[in-house]
Amino acid sequence: MTEAPRAVRLTRLALTNFRNYTAARFEASAAHVVFTGPNGAGKTNILEAISLLSPGRGLRRATYAEMARQETIEGFAVHARILREGDDEPTGVGIGLAHGASSRQVRIGGEDARPDDLSRLVRVLWLTPAMDGLFTGGTADRRRFLDRLSLALFSHHGRHANAYERAMRQRNRMFEDGARDPAWFDAVEKEMADHGAALAMARLELVLKLNAAQAVRAAEGGDFPQALLSIVGDEGDAEAAAFARRLRENRERDRAAGRALSGPHRADLKVMHVEKAMPAGLASTGEQKALLIGIVLGHAALVGRVTGEAPLLLLDEVAAHLDPGRRAALYDTLDALGTQTFMTGTDDSLFTALGDRADRFHVAEGTIVPA
Repeated sequence: MTEAPRAVRLTRLALTNFRNYTAARFEASAAHVVFTGPNGAGKTNILEAISLLSPGRGLRRATYAEMARQETIEGFAVHARILREGDDEPTGVGIGLAHGASSRQVRIGGEDARPDDLSRLVRVLWLTPAMDGLFTGGTADRRRFLDRLSLALFSHHGRHANAYERAMRQRNRMFEDGARDPAWFDAVEKEMADHGAALAMARLELVLKLNAAQAVRAAEGGDFPQALLSIVGDEGDAEAAAFARRLRENRERDRAAGRALSGPHRADLKVMHVEKAMPAGLASTGEQKALLIGIVLGHAALVGRVTGEAPLLLLDEVAAHLDPGRRAALYDTLDALGTQTFMTGTDDSLFTALGDRADRFHVAEGTIVPA
C-alpha cells in the first residue's frame, strides 16, 4: 500500500499593498479553504499571492510592479506561515518587492533565500479560467503549462529553462553581430545543449509518469476523463552531445533565419481524450474543462507520490463549470489527494457539498472576513 503524502498546510496569509489589498489577512486550518464574493472583489488576487510561494511569476505571470497596489510607492509584501506534518512550528515565508527593486525578495524562516528555494518548502499548483483555452490556444501557452508541471516535480527545471533561454539569446545575438568564430559558437551551443537536454528529459519523464497516473486513475473509475499527453515538434535531444552536434550542423541554417529553428523552445504539448479517441482541441468546451481538471488532479497526485509531500492546489472559479454531481466528486477527490485546496466562486452554494470540511471567507472591497 502506497504511503500517504506528508500534509502541508498554509495556516496564515497576510497581504500588504498587494493588488487591491492595503492590509488583509486570514488564518486557516481546514484542508479546503473557500473564498466567495462578487466579481472584481479580489478573490483571484489572494490565489495569486499564494502562487508566489513557488518559483516564477505567479498564476497571472504579471510583473511584480503590477502586483503592487496602484496607490503605493512602497512595493508589496506577502507573508505566509507553512506548517508541514511532523514539524512543531510553522515556517514563516516572506515575499516582497521594495520600491524601485527589479526582482522580488524571498525570506524563509527569517533567512534570505532564492525563489528556487521555495520548492524545498512547498509546491503550489493551480487551475485558472485563463487556462481554459489551453488545448486550442498558442503553442507557447502549452509549453509554459508543461514546464510548470515539470517544475513541481523537478526543482532545478526553472534554472535549466532560464539558462537555456540566455544561451539561445546569446547565440542569436552572435548571428546578428556577424560573429564567425567556431570556438565561440561551440561554447555557447554546448551551454544550450546541456540545459536543453535537461529540459527535454524532465518534460519526457513528467509526461510518462503523468500518463501512467492517469491510466491508474481511469482504471479505478475516475470521475474526470482520461487524458493522454505527448510532446511533439522538435524537442531537441535529451542527450546533450547529440543536441550540440545538431546545433553545430544547423548553424548556417539558423544564421539565415536569425534564430534557432530546433530545440526544446519549439516543442508542443498534445493531449488526447482517451475515451473518445480524439484530440482534446476537438472536444466540447465542457469536455476540455473536465480533461484539464483531470490532468491537474492527476498531477497533484503524482507530485504527492514522487515528492512525498502533498502540494497546495489553487482552483479559481472551477466549481461554476461543473454540475452538482461532478462538483461533489471533485471535492471527494481532493480529500483523497490530501492536498490543501484554495477555491474561489461568486456563490457559496457552489460549495454546499463541502459541508463543514472547509474554512469559508467572504471577500469584498479589499477585506477578507470569515463567512
